[in-house]
Amino acid sequence: MKAAVVNEAGAPFTVQEIQIAAPIGSEVLIDVQASGLCHSDLSARIFGIGGAFPAVFGHEVAGIVAAVGPDVTEFVPGDHVVGSLIQSCGECLHCLAGDLVNCEHPERTERSAEQEPRLSLDGQALTQGMALGGFAQQALIHARQLAKVPEDLPWAQAALIGCGVLTGAGAVLNTANVKQGETVVIIGAGGVGLNAISGAVVAGATRIIVTDIEDGKLERAKRFGATHVINSANTDPVAAVLELTDGGAPHVFDFVGAAPTLKQAIGMVEQGGTMYIIGIGGPTASLEINALEFLVGRKNIRTVYMGHSDMKRDIPMYAELYRQGRFNLDELVSKEISLSQIDEGYESLKDGSIARVVVTDLER
Repeated sequence: MKAAVVNEAGAPFTVQEIQIAAPIGSEVLIDVQASGLCHSDLSARIFGIGGAFPAVFGHEVAGIVAAVGPDVTEFVPGDHVVGSLIQSCGECLHCLAGDLVNCEHPERTERSAEQEPRLSLDGQALTQGMALGGFAQQALIHARQLAKVPEDLPWAQAALIGCGVLTGAGAVLNTANVKQGETVVIIGAGGVGLNAISGAVVAGATRIIVTDIEDGKLERAKRFGATHVINSANTDPVAAVLELTDGGAPHVFDFVGAAPTLKQAIGMVEQGGTMYIIGIGGPTASLEINALEFLVGRKNIRTVYMGHSDMKRDIPMYAELYRQGRFNLDELVSKEISLSQIDEGYESLKDGSIARVVVTDLER
């Protein structure tokens, strides 16, 4: 089959013919129909994060079940499924408590070093990025990393649910548990931040305040449900939020994660409120706080990974909300490309008018 292979750190995505094993145990073989371009995969390609090379990345994947291993009871050939990078063993204390993102044994969703590799190139094992490897015509994935979705869900939209939607909307609905009538502030109106807006709409937030440095992104944020937008390139966002909220918001989400936005987020939080760190602004981004001031203000900081999602519950939920017209997935899909255009697709994401790019032509 064809796959976009990265041969070494910093190398481009190159379409090559590779081999994929037959499913064993709880594995599911899917015919990939769509795979979203997430910056995490780009960082893995550039910096070599997440395993050895050569590698096949792509963790926002959707497709049709082609075959299942002998231990699979949840899926049958023909099912439409969406993958997620949340790897859970289902047996540790975290998993049994529903805290899947903190699973103690995520490696149990992968093959061991002694087993035949899932992916290979001329006899050499390939790293399967995040145990998904969706930049390929087929993917071999553990059943715990898949969720079934309705057959009428468009493929490009379906693929984006597995990461960006789970992370953005999940931060609001699961981590923060935003209530009806509350105010939220969302820093960064990129693809994940837009999903946080959708999550806040579903939660019934009264005021959804969004900050960004690009007017185009802020206009799109309004279409997703933002009630107030602030261009932080020409307006002091902290002062503006404090004025709009009469002293701060109970929930402030930073989807940028750079030092300036982390500082802004703390300044926007009301007494007893919480700032949520989701974005990764770089390995050196840091936040300095005054401990006494922080304690007196009873402010809180929480980190968010994959929206603390239960993918088996949340992916079908977002799919159904979309079908009901209550969750905006259509406007997330700015561009659809072929498997051999991944590098160009990532380049296009530098354009603020582009929300997300999805591979939908697998060049079969």
